[in-house]
Amino acid sequence: MSTGDNRTYPSAGAAALALAGVLLALGLWARGAEGQDLQSQLDSKRAQLGSEQEREGVLSTELSRYNDRLDQLAGEVAVLRNREAIVQAELDRVKAQLRREKDRLEQLKHQLSRSLNVLRRRLVSIYRSDSPDVLTVMLEADGFDDLVSRYEYLRRIEEQDADIVGRVRGLRNESRDTVERIEAARDEIAARKAELVRTRTQLEAREAELDAVRDRKASALDEVHSEIERLEGDISDIQGKIQAQIQAASSTSAAPLPAGPIQGGSGGWIWPVNGSVTSPYGPRWGRMHEGIDISAPAGTPIRAANSGQVILAAPTSGYGNYTCIDHGGGLSSCYAHQSSYATSVGASVSQGDVIGYVGCTGSCFGDHLHFEIRVNGSAVDPLGYL
Repeated sequence: MSTGDNRTYPSAGAAALALAGVLLALGLWARGAEGQDLQSQLDSKRAQLGSEQEREGVLSTELSRYNDRLDQLAGEVAVLRNREAIVQAELDRVKAQLRREKDRLEQLKHQLSRSLNVLRRRLVSIYRSDSPDVLTVMLEADGFDDLVSRYEYLRRIEEQDADIVGRVRGLRNESRDTVERIEAARDEIAARKAELVRTRTQLEAREAELDAVRDRKASALDEVHSEIERLEGDISDIQGKIQAQIQAASSTSAAPLPAGPIQGGSGGWIWPVNGSVTSPYGPRWGRMHEGIDISAPAGTPIRAANSGQVILAAPTSGYGNYTCIDHGGGLSSCYAHQSSYATSVGASVSQGDVIGYVGCTGSCFGDHLHFEIRVNGSAVDPLGYL
């Protein structure tokens, strides 16, 4: 019986298939959103790590500079201590000489005092005695020769007494002058020592100040090292989560993805996969990114960008599963992070042949193809060939 409605309705099986497709798409979208969140965390941690590593370099340089300055100050302090020891020995010698000269001065003073007392007593004794005076002695001389002899004898006694007093007095003055010179030398040496001590004290204070600053810098550097270790651990954990998601998504994949249409380049090469460039060639995170990252789902077939011979197909450091093709003339192309290989070393491939599948092996943060072109082994920008 006709209802007058010419529209066709999908069967129950087709509706179920469509619903499954929607659910699958939602699941993939959810995984993608979660993966994108992990990628944001990873980028943030890497940025923090780069900042901490830069701070580590600055602190290490400053710490080395402080150590050099402290070594220099320690050497200067050692030199000053040696000079202090020399000056102290010189000061001790001068002090000992000064003590000897002062002792000698005291002895001379005593000698002078005794001589003056003896002379004074003699004069008093002569004055008080009943002995004839000089004139009487001279008048009682027996002849001219005896007179001369008596005069000469008296004169010598007088000169001897005067000479004794003069010598003692001269020695006293000389000793006093010597003492004054030694005292002046002692004061000068003491002043030199005091200046050395002041200079050394200032240097030691500066040394203590720099030592305290160096200790603070070393403590800060230890904290940076701890922070770097923590960030590296966080990055490793996030990468593990991303890898686990990738493996989970790969395990639930129902069938390999199709190779897709070939996308030609402007230089006779083709794009190895169809997708957008998520990271270009050039400096990245403080190092050189020697290729381009092309976004593609896990399992997407990778085509040879040009014809050639496979010269490498093996896990290689951070590249993960890595394939390189020699195209002759010094040109080669390389494909990193593959989930698996579709060729082997020594095989000849034509442009467009599938050589592997997109994945996230090695150091990566999500499914993509890292693509390189090298000239005589040196990486160049692949966009100049695509």
